[in-house]
Amino acid sequence: MNILFVHQNFPGQFKHLAPALAQRGHRVVALHINACPPVPGVQLVRYPVSGQPAQGTHRWLADLEVKTLRAEAAYRAARQLQQDGFTPDVIVSHPAWGESLFLSQVWPAARIGIYCEFFYQALGADVGFDPEFPGADPDVGCRLQMKNANYELHFARAHAGLAPTHWQASLFPKPFASRIAVIHDGIRTELVRPNPEAQLQLQTAQGPIVLSQSDEVITFVNRNLEPYRGYHQFMRALPALLKARPKARVVIIGGNEVSYGAAPPPDPDGQAQTWREIFLKEVKGALDLSRVHFVGKVPYADYLRVLQVSTVHVYLTYPFVLSWSLLEAMSAGCAIVASDTAPVREAIRHGETGQLVDFFDPAALAQQVAALCENPSERARLGAQARTFAVENYDLETRCLPGQMAWVQGLAQSH
Repeated sequence: MNILFVHQNFPGQFKHLAPALAQRGHRVVALHINACPPVPGVQLVRYPVSGQPAQGTHRWLADLEVKTLRAEAAYRAARQLQQDGFTPDVIVSHPAWGESLFLSQVWPAARIGIYCEFFYQALGADVGFDPEFPGADPDVGCRLQMKNANYELHFARAHAGLAPTHWQASLFPKPFASRIAVIHDGIRTELVRPNPEAQLQLQTAQGPIVLSQSDEVITFVNRNLEPYRGYHQFMRALPALLKARPKARVVIIGGNEVSYGAAPPPDPDGQAQTWREIFLKEVKGALDLSRVHFVGKVPYADYLRVLQVSTVHVYLTYPFVLSWSLLEAMSAGCAIVASDTAPVREAIRHGETGQLVDFFDPAALAQQVAALCENPSERARLGAQARTFAVENYDLETRCLPGQMAWVQGLAQSH
C-alpha cells in the first residue's frame, strides 16, 4: 500500500505511526514544510510556500487565505509526486494548516483520513473560559467560524477522522463527528515509568543540589509558561503552599514563548515581557525563591527525571487540547492534582487516578497539594492507579499504535 502523510511539522502526531507502517512493508511518503530529521523508512518531501496574503484581505478571511497558500504549495508538490509515479492509496493528514485541501484534485481515488485535533468554539471551550483574559474581540464567533472553515472544507473530502480524546472528538460537528475514531497518539509506558532510584541535579545560586524521591518535590510542566496551561494559577498557589510545606522545592519546566492564546502585554514602560515574568512579579515578595526552580526547556531524559522524583505533580489547563505531559506524569506514577476541566476528566478521575481542583481556586490547589505531600500512602495509591490507567488506556505498543494501524487499514478498505 502507498501511504502519504501530510503534516507541516512532520512527524508531529504521526511520529510512531508513519515508521511503523513503513516497517510493515508499505511505501510511506511525507509532505512537510518545516525541517524534519530522518524518519526510518519514510521518504520525506519538503516543499516551500511562496506568496503572501493580499493587502486588504478581510480580517476574518486572512487565516483561510494563509491556509490556501499552504494548500497550493502542497498541491504543487503532490503534482510533482504524481509525475514521478507516486499514487497514494491512503492520505493521512493533519489538516489544521490547510495543506491537504486540494490533494483530492490530484488523487481523487485516494482515501483521506484527517487528524481532528481541535474544532474551535465561541462558547464552551477555551474562548471566554478565563474571565481574567476576556479578549477585546466582540466578534470572536465570526472569526472562529471562518477559522473552522478549513476543517469544514476537509469534511466533504475526508473519509474518516482520528482524535486523541473523546472530548476533542466531541467538539466536531455532525455528521462528520460520527466518522471520528478516538485513539490517542500513545505513551511509551515502558520508558515513562516509576524509578525509585531517579535523581535530578539542579544548578542553584547556592551551588548544585541533587533531588530524589526522599525529597519533597512539587512539579509543574508546560511547553511554555502561559495562562492557557494555568501557570498564573499555579504561581498564585505557591506562597501558601511553600508556607505550609517549609521543606518543599518546586521544579517548573517550560519556556518563555507563547504556544496558545494571546501574547503578554508590555510592561508600563512599553518593554516586552513574558507571562513567566508577569506572574512571578505578582507573588515574588511572598516566595522563598531559593526553593523555586525554573529550569526552562529541558532534554527529554531530564524531563522524565523530574516526573520520577515528583512528590506531587500539578497539571492545569483551559478546556483545550490535552497535553501529553499529563499522561506521561500518570505513566510515571505521579500523584497528580489537576484542574477540573473537561479534557482532564477523561484521564483524572477524582480520588482514583488523581485529584481534581477548581482551575480558578489557587487556595484550594495549595491545600490539596499540601495535603497530598503530608500523606505518602495516598500518594502511592493515586500514583499506582494513575499508572495502571495510563498503561491500560494510552500505552503506545499495546493500545494506541495497533488502533492507529487498524484505522489506516480500515481507511484503505472502506471503498
